[in-house]
Amino acid sequence: MAEVPKILVVDDDPDVLDMVADFLTQHDFTVLTARDGSEARRRMVENPAHLVVIDRSMPGEDGFSLARHIRERYAAGIIMLTAAGSVVDRIVGLEVGADDYICKPFDLHELSARIRSVLRRTSAPPAARLGGGRVRFGRCVLDLGSHRMFGEDGTEVAVTAMEFDLLLTFSRNANRVLSRDAILNCIQHRDAGPFDRSIDLHIARLRKKIEHDPEKPQAIKTVRGAGYMYVPPTPC
Repeated sequence: MAEVPKILVVDDDPDVLDMVADFLTQHDFTVLTARDGSEARRRMVENPAHLVVIDRSMPGEDGFSLARHIRERYAAGIIMLTAAGSVVDRIVGLEVGADDYICKPFDLHELSARIRSVLRRTSAPPAARLGGGRVRFGRCVLDLGSHRMFGEDGTEVAVTAMEFDLLLTFSRNANRVLSRDAILNCIQHRDAGPFDRSIDLHIARLRKKIEHDPEKPQAIKTVRGAGYMYVPPTPC
């Protein structure tokens, strides 16, 4: 049975929280709520959500800061609630990592539709998944069951445990930008230090194994100022 999508709604208005939580619960979502950034951070540590709906304006930590924190550490979808007509809010929200935005006041049916749309984009299986627990990365195929990787000619390509964990993390987050912190949280459950370049080194080594041209990577791309993104090949 498919897992019920878990939604965290963050808003300092208790009436909005109750209204949204009741509606989404009736539409087959599991809903968690938080009234500020601190509570939202605790919720994500205790019970990570698949998607977070964040009000832009809250006392204490604002919605942009919270969205950036979540984007750097989790593979959750993010929808920002912004003031009606505020183009700047919408632009900043997208720049800090939001997948979508919706203006207040909003229609609950529209919110539900946008949530489902973001979940489809962020939870869809990679286009490179080949069946039998295999995923294509560039000129190689990773066998998830045996933890082995094979080249185009069928010969085995050696991968370390760290490299396998990196590839597994990317396969679960196809077409999504992952920051170094998000990657380290997935594979080592810690944040990157200010001078921690270990992820860069591991990815550089991986590119030499999987890319047709490591100097022009197509499978694991660098997103300047944000992190890395796995781009599955387009199915024929």
